[in-house]
Amino acid sequence: MGAGSTRIALPLACLMLIAAPARAQDERPTGYPRSANERREGAVTLSAVYTADLAADVAGGRARGTRYLDNLDLQAALDLERLAGWHGARAFGYVIRDNGTSLSALSGDAQGVSNIETAVPATRLFEAWVEQDIGRRASVKAGLYNLNAEFDTTVSGGLFRLSSHGVGPELAQSGRRGPSIFPVTSLALRGEVGFGTHWLFHAAVLDAVPGDPDRPAATAVRLRRADGALLIAELGWLDRATKLAIGSWRYTARFAPIGDPAEQARGNAGVYVLAERQLVGETRGGAGVSGWLRYGVADSRYNAITHYLGGGLVRSGTWRGRDDDQLGVSLACAWFGERHRIIADTRARELVVEGAYRWVAARWLSLEPDVQYVIDPNGRRDVPDALVLALRVKVGR
Repeated sequence: MGAGSTRIALPLACLMLIAAPARAQDERPTGYPRSANERREGAVTLSAVYTADLAADVAGGRARGTRYLDNLDLQAALDLERLAGWHGARAFGYVIRDNGTSLSALSGDAQGVSNIETAVPATRLFEAWVEQDIGRRASVKAGLYNLNAEFDTTVSGGLFRLSSHGVGPELAQSGRRGPSIFPVTSLALRGEVGFGTHWLFHAAVLDAVPGDPDRPAATAVRLRRADGALLIAELGWLDRATKLAIGSWRYTARFAPIGDPAEQARGNAGVYVLAERQLVGETRGGAGVSGWLRYGVADSRYNAITHYLGGGLVRSGTWRGRDDDQLGVSLACAWFGERHRIIADTRARELVVEGAYRWVAARWLSLEPDVQYVIDPNGRRDVPDALVLALRVKVGR
């Protein structure tokens, strides 16, 4: 995808925002969750969740073996209006701890077969921001920010372990160190406005290089002019059963094209579209059957993954008496760009098929068996298809 299409997408989204008839309304569009990481139950809401994956590459991949991965989430949401009389303001803090074990080192995949895998063991401040309402329909947010909490996200995809179902791989691989997503975030300023009954627009400016590459395990903010910024915007239409969204992102810094390290040019950008629908039942993410489909494109001059298509189906409430359980199947296909394929001598794509079940034993405990079959891991011709079996355990709430 060329830079021109992204230059068109962002102004088009803004034009739709300006042209649409606005209506005063006390709530955001119907069915819109404030954030993937927030719960507001009082003036102070605390949450602690421990997630563990016991996973094994049982066939194919780079090597056979078993790995134990874990992740600890500690969150605090503060209603500053109740606590300090600061009208329309909220604060959020989020600390994570990961053991740094790699499962992809066994399977050899490109998309991340465990979405709690990190490159190094670390305890770090993941999010710390303040949000301020502006009138009834808009807000601004500033601080350490996980863009995947509000951009490029679905409810149904949360069942699966594959990282591509959290944020598309063509966006996740972008930039010099990836964008501001798990496990390292950067400073950001995000604006959001709802209009009409169903429309929502948000945009953000983020430091383009999260953390400090020289200290990968540290919580650090390093602002350098040469790093530039990441600009991202998303326009969505939402109701209780449906989400439709189009997003566009672009880096302001110069990058060396793949295969030409001496050249520096601008235009590292991409676009994604997604649709999520409650197919059976009334509320998106509620009891019944839901599904989603996502497609993304990134500039082939700078990115190894240039196209991505993913989606799946999830049954919530699997049988009588198991209303909170979920069963799902998903597909994720990442295509590699021609420049990358020539240099790395890879096949055209990597395809991951995943099946998952979530058994909710108690409000504070779930067990999640999972199977993934990785076809052409990382496109490598010398790595056979991998079969990965895992059991995820979540404790806390």
